[in-house]
Amino acid sequence: MKVAVLVTCINDAMFPDTGKSVFRLLSRLGVEADFPQGQTCCAQPMVNTGYFDEAVPVVRAFTDAFAGYDAIVTPSGSCAGSVRHQHPIIARRAKDERLAEGAPKVYELSEFLVDVLGVTDVGAYFPHRVTYHPTCHSLRMLRVGDKPLQLLKAVRGLDLRELPAARECCGFGGTFAMKNAETSTAMGADKARHVRETGAEVLVAGDNSCLLHIGGMLSRERSGVRVLHLADVLASTEEDA
Repeated sequence: MKVAVLVTCINDAMFPDTGKSVFRLLSRLGVEADFPQGQTCCAQPMVNTGYFDEAVPVVRAFTDAFAGYDAIVTPSGSCAGSVRHQHPIIARRAKDERLAEGAPKVYELSEFLVDVLGVTDVGAYFPHRVTYHPTCHSLRMLRVGDKPLQLLKAVRGLDLRELPAARECCGFGGTFAMKNAETSTAMGADKARHVRETGAEVLVAGDNSCLLHIGGMLSRERSGVRVLHLADVLASTEEDA
């Protein structure tokens, strides 16, 4: 199987360690993955704000960068959801069905591990109290279900705490947070409160964009809770500890 990693814009710019964790994890599981140098944005910001025509060259660049791969793995339910659900829309608008080629090949990280590789125990070690936030796109668009929880439950040393009202959105939503700042803040505050109620040391999620939002709340509250991407936890070993 020829595998590529879509690192995503936000990870490339702000959370490069998450991208490195994906490669370490896949390598440990015997998957030799590539990083196509031509990758840029998945086009979600343009599509979400109604700039469909402007999204066409971005989706075309994505299609060219990831052509020839059997699977595209990404540490983002948001970006995986964008490719699978939005690229076919752009392809129809541009009358170029080639632009939808990548859609069925894209997997959010937990999907790839559980559904494609068939593993839940990835040999990770993370001796901390953890709670998990299921992000909206992974929950509602991709329907990954409990796959991330299956992976976390198999991590040695990890104490998994149930998050109250876990299915509620954190309030980030990209441009939603800017256009509806007060609503976004209120939703983020609710999520941060629920995280604190668990007594967890670490909040884990599959999208760093959501963790950026919730983590900002937790930091300003001086909660002592840190945030970490699922990939970073799954890549951790006793050597790291």
